[in-house]
Amino acid sequence: MFELLEKVGEALKSKEVMIVTAESCTGGMIAEYLTSVAGSTAWFDRAYVTYSYESKEEMLGVNKQTIVKKGAVSEACVIEMAIGALQQSHAGISVSCSGIAGPGGGSKDKPVGTVWLAWAMQGYDDVVTQCLHFEGDREQVRRQATEYALLGVLKLLEKL
Repeated sequence: MFELLEKVGEALKSKEVMIVTAESCTGGMIAEYLTSVAGSTAWFDRAYVTYSYESKEEMLGVNKQTIVKKGAVSEACVIEMAIGALQQSHAGISVSCSGIAGPGGGSKDKPVGTVWLAWAMQGYDDVVTQCLHFEGDREQVRRQATEYALLGVLKLLEKL
């Protein structure tokens, strides 16, 4: 994982882009990993851990109707989280996630291990999203989501 973190840091630094995270199911793990890299102050702006519905609405501007109609674990919600994080920061790229890490809370439509991720960049209209289904216990789901989130940041930075 440390090699991936160094690559993300180097890519952000070389592109002169700051990053912001908007996390739910990972509980700040993406930000924790990013800031474990020495020198991350050069490219890490801030993090939002928005676990409750209200925090998503208040801190990131997620529309209440999005959560009511689509749910917090949805493409629509992570898109609004990623855009809101960019709007509330000085970052040029954001990553957001919302999911069901378990062991409870899953349903037939959204089983435990379901995680929605979104990546957005200032100046680009398209928000990249992906729904993944991870296996394992709560910690494993959170770690897998974090790793995938970081891989997505690298992919998006390649477009710059």
